[in-house]
Amino acid sequence: MPSTARSVASLACTAFALAAPLPALPADGWKQPPPAIARVVEAPPAPAIVIDPTRTWLLQVEATSLPPLADLARPMERLAGTRVDPASNGPHRPRRYVGLTLVRLADGQATRLALPTDADLSLPDWSHDGRHFAFTRTRRDGIELWLGDAQAASVRALTPARVNGLGGPFRWMPDGQRLLVEMVPEARGPAPQRPLVPAGPSIQQTSGKSGAVRTFQDLLNDAHDEALFDHYFTSELVLIDPRGPTFRKLGAPALFADVDPAPRGDLLLITRTVRPYSYVFPAGYFGAVTEVWDLDGKFVREVERHGVRDSLPNEGVPTGPRSIGWRPDRPATLTFAQALDGGDPRNDVHPRDALFELEIASESGPAHAASATAPREFHRTEHRFQGLSWLEGEAGGTAGQALVREYDRDRRWSRTWLLGVDARAAAADAASAAASAPAPRLLWDLSTQDRYRAPGTPITRPDAHGRRVVAVHTGALLLNGQGATPEGDRPFLDRLALADFATTRLWQCDGASLESVVAPLTPDGKLLLTRRETASEPANWFVRDLTRDAADPAGRRAVTQITDPAPELRKIEKRLVKYARADGVELSATLYLPPDVAERTQGGAKLPLLVWAYPREFNDPSTAGQVSGSPHSFTMFRGISHLFLLLHGYAVLDNATMPVVGPPETANDTFVPQIVASAQAALDFAASTGVIDPQRAIVGGHSYGAFMTAHLLAHCDLFRAGVARSGAYNRTLTPFGFQSERRSYWEAPEIYAQLSPFTHAPKINEPLLLIHGEMDDNQGTFPIQSERLFQAIQGHGGTARLVFLPFEAHGYVARESTLHTLAEMVEWADRYTGAGAARN
Repeated sequence: MPSTARSVASLACTAFALAAPLPALPADGWKQPPPAIARVVEAPPAPAIVIDPTRTWLLQVEATSLPPLADLARPMERLAGTRVDPASNGPHRPRRYVGLTLVRLADGQATRLALPTDADLSLPDWSHDGRHFAFTRTRRDGIELWLGDAQAASVRALTPARVNGLGGPFRWMPDGQRLLVEMVPEARGPAPQRPLVPAGPSIQQTSGKSGAVRTFQDLLNDAHDEALFDHYFTSELVLIDPRGPTFRKLGAPALFADVDPAPRGDLLLITRTVRPYSYVFPAGYFGAVTEVWDLDGKFVREVERHGVRDSLPNEGVPTGPRSIGWRPDRPATLTFAQALDGGDPRNDVHPRDALFELEIASESGPAHAASATAPREFHRTEHRFQGLSWLEGEAGGTAGQALVREYDRDRRWSRTWLLGVDARAAAADAASAAASAPAPRLLWDLSTQDRYRAPGTPITRPDAHGRRVVAVHTGALLLNGQGATPEGDRPFLDRLALADFATTRLWQCDGASLESVVAPLTPDGKLLLTRRETASEPANWFVRDLTRDAADPAGRRAVTQITDPAPELRKIEKRLVKYARADGVELSATLYLPPDVAERTQGGAKLPLLVWAYPREFNDPSTAGQVSGSPHSFTMFRGISHLFLLLHGYAVLDNATMPVVGPPETANDTFVPQIVASAQAALDFAASTGVIDPQRAIVGGHSYGAFMTAHLLAHCDLFRAGVARSGAYNRTLTPFGFQSERRSYWEAPEIYAQLSPFTHAPKINEPLLLIHGEMDDNQGTFPIQSERLFQAIQGHGGTARLVFLPFEAHGYVARESTLHTLAEMVEWADRYTGAGAARN
């Protein structure tokens, strides 16, 4: 094994790894973790919170966890990147939300809403006037749309179980009363049956077009899959008025990729998926037509049409119109972006994108289409266009203004401009606009990786038609920020004056909790809805009055009363720690110590350690070393969290930063030495605590963290063992790039080989536990990745254990899988740190 990083701890680790093999662990049956872990796994999860747009009500959405494996084992069709439940005609997933409680913000009065005992709900979506909310209820045989009335504190089913859950599946119309719903066509027959003998071979063809082919999963495979895709994804649009109720079908059934009502509600922007399909790309890359319909379902105008997008360059964009959407302040005007560089970021062309607006008249028919207006260009971006946020119209000049964001991928840099769109769009052409219209004003110009300088996100609200706009009050915006600092996150709310871009801090979280702004309750931001937690208190929602002194108890009133689901975790010690790599790059992590640590370390005893990490790429060391997270976040963990090892006596160095610093094109050239140096720094810090034994450390990670784990076992002797979940280990199986790698295998074959733990399998002589969902749906992390690495380690006499979890995807959710995964991790850690023997 190479001596990239060796220490006293690593030499001891080598001796342990090369000792006589231990007896094999049991192979069959579902395992249970220790009782202390199982009790917390079963604790009820916190509810999700959904606020109404008028800030009058909130909904507590009761969540469930640990569904039975039988939920995952239900029949499934895997079609064009989506997993379909053929019985419900919705996504194949376990039950997630099961109950609703309506809370009035004014006084905290809570009402639990009556629902069927087997409720399987979507997150509710409020109408923009805050009077009603809608959600779906999934049954075994279909999906219903339900409607809630806030004032009456009641809910009712609005449709039969015929909603197509694979689309929108519903959206509110601009009047806040009616709903546009995608439903299974009334006349649809049974699903096509796979023929015993195929009608012919499955054929794919390519000719002359190049483009990055990512390793997507759950793709179409043959003509029968295409027929199933048509069957399950075809919907008919139904306009429902609950006041009748009345139901009106709009147009012909189609495969709707998107449906968006115009601000005045008389037109629809429709994107339909059309043939031919692809067996290499998911549905989002299929051919599509974007067009405008009226509310009778009649064609008004085509906006964009494209075939299969199978030739996009890596990190590229289409050449035609993209990011098509309605202007919120106009009755029927679309905006879109179009590439000026061929959509290829490798082309040295600036500006890269142009922005256009297009007025749509409501008259339909071929004659109107022939005389339709042409798009008008109103802006060009030096770098890649990233988004357009319209400002709320206000007396004094914000009407027709927008924030335009652009991104420089080479520097990982973002710029945001304040743009007077109306003045520029009124010009005859781009040159005239540049000469006569007010120049765009640069608002922000900063690294996307610089968390300490992040200015916050503009607060938005729905306008009179329900479309989200940037809220403007007395010529200023409100900015909601995460507030990253070297001591951890301290969220804030700022006021930004549009006249001179001066900012005023209205509020910032104190240093003793983690409190963030959910929404301002008044336009001036003096009354806030916040979410507050501490390391020992679960997150609850509060109304905070900034006109009162911060020390005045009346200045903060609790709205929710969420209690601690696992009081035994309060004995865990947690702190944010900082240390440095040998090359000077600053690092950080959250250090957790197990309950009763003083008792566990009596007489000089020291704790075994788990280092859990996920590598990330950075352009420069200054941003790589920035701290993320907060020491004041509520200590709670669920599911397959590695933090459960705390309840078994382990210290955990969580989210230990593993930065890979360098230019985006070549940073991975030094991936291995950089993660090894970061791992060495983490263990050196652990040793400095005086209560952790760095000679009994294991390392682990999920997905890209699993990839990192395999590399660390191959390239250093720092750890006794590793736990790698749902990883990718042979980069030749992801040949058109992975994570932030931009080069293809054929451009850098030596890098792909160097960055494949599979290549280095003979050097993995510390024990490695590989866990993988048998139905992993994540791009690149096919189950065969773990299977082949296991076989390579086995073939070279190494020590490994491979656990395939039936029916599980990239993350594991079933009760049986969750408990088994935790049991495997505990057993593996105990076995190779000697912790189990010490306990016995």
